[in-house]
Amino acid sequence: MRGDMLIEALDLPAGSRVDQRVPKKLVLENGAPTAADKRIISDGIEELLWSAALKPTTIGVPEYRDDVREYLEIAVLRLTLRAGAKAPRLEELVHRAVPYPLMLLTERGDECGLSAAHKRWSQGEAGKTVLEGDVVAVEWGAEHDDKCWPAFRDALALGKQPRATLHALYQGWIDTLLALQAARVTGAFAVAADAEHAAVRRDALQECVRLDGEIARLRATAAKEKQMSRRVELNLELKRVEAAQAAARANL
Repeated sequence: MRGDMLIEALDLPAGSRVDQRVPKKLVLENGAPTAADKRIISDGIEELLWSAALKPTTIGVPEYRDDVREYLEIAVLRLTLRAGAKAPRLEELVHRAVPYPLMLLTERGDECGLSAAHKRWSQGEAGKTVLEGDVVAVEWGAEHDDKCWPAFRDALALGKQPRATLHALYQGWIDTLLALQAARVTGAFAVAADAEHAAVRRDALQECVRLDGEIARLRATAAKEKQMSRRVELNLELKRVEAAQAAARANL
């Protein structure tokens, strides 16, 4: 099972393992802001397991505190979904529901993926945490990712992550997930050389997604356009956007 392989790839120490079931009620009470979300949770989640608790006492990495957040623990959770479940939304809701930063393994049938998201203190509710930025997620696809598996597996290992603080460690895992996203564009998996390279890659991936959408829009519009002059304008704009896309890909 690919999910088991991903858990093994994290190479977590035995002392950090918890292996306890998390009640669905926790997600319903803390992660569902709307009635529609509550239905998504009730209908979509088969099981949620707390696999490991990564603390200074279990992995030897110091906690992190500043004015924006505190990382006292990283939780590793394993989410099993039912057929037809809305995976991206459920992943976001689980990340919102748990007050700790999560390394979330999601499984649905033969599909599986990993996701992570930074958290910070809420500015509106004392003692509450909120997501900072988008959830970074990768869904494992044999067709695209099997050739990357050995390098990705090695890069995921706990021992390969920064150990200055739990925040730095968690950022290391996020950068590893982003490296797999980049590999789907470049064809080769490579961990960022340093923090600056990782930041450039994050921005480039966001830009690639935006430009992919713009290219699709321009092509669809050009295909429907009847006036030749307007089609020429659209094709020139398309070439400009494709050049920007190539520049963004070069930063991956």
